Amino acid sequence: MPSLLVADGVWRRGRYPELVEWLQRVHGDGAILCSACSGVLLIAETGLLSDREATMHPAYASTFEQNFPDLRIRLEETLIATGDREELVMAGASASWHDLVLYLVARHVGPTAAQAVAKFLLLQWHTDGQAPYVPFTAPTDHGDAIVLAAQEWLRTGYAVAAPVTELVERSGLPERTFKRRFAKATRYSPIAYVQHVRVEEAKRRLERTTEPVDAISYAVGYEDPASFRRLFRRITGVTPGAYRRKLQLPAFAGTALGDAHRRRGPE
Repeated sequence: MPSLLVADGVWRRGRYPELVEWLQRVHGDGAILCSACSGVLLIAETGLLSDREATMHPAYASTFEQNFPDLRIRLEETLIATGDREELVMAGASASWHDLVLYLVARHVGPTAAQAVAKFLLLQWHTDGQAPYVPFTAPTDHGDAIVLAAQEWLRTGYAVAAPVTELVERSGLPERTFKRRFAKATRYSPIAYVQHVRVEEAKRRLERTTEPVDAISYAVGYEDPASFRRLFRRITGVTPGAYRRKLQLPAFAGTALGDAHRRRGPE
């Protein structure tokens, strides 16, 4: 199943019963079912993924979880092969179809053939997974005004020395009550939420600036750069330096952009 258009990011079940039935039938006949990106939404309707793990594009995680709450979504994984015969194979975000193709070539032809295809077409395995690219998002439609106010404050107040203490004081609630309500509403403890917000801001700075990692660490609230690096790697799966190398424009792209601006002249 290739990527499918999901209008407004909301998947509606039951629109393609004939296709779902066909997928179930060919699976029963021994077929391997593969998906790229949002294609897993249709495969999930077959019920074949029940109680299994799945991956897909992070943009569709919310609608996937709402439609298929019995499945465990693993957005950090680029590719997942599951099932009794590993006959259900899912690739994540759009470009991970490269990984799907190389996996199938390696599985059915051999690793040497997969390496030759990758070399000839300049394809690369996404060995670091999707975690570096997954943006931090937390629910804001939970209906808890106090928690929402805390989330809004953290957009700019994440770097204070004791953010959780500040949140508790601002809420006017007992500490245990606030932490319980925050975790219920957002699915994150307050400290975990702060950590993700800080790392998300660090990612933005790594992408768009040349600030040293130690300076970015301090700017987002960590005086100890080593602690920051450990936290960044735990959340993203890569070091800050590796993340910067992945996301920053290469030198030749920056040169081309500069030439284009000069040709256009002042605006």
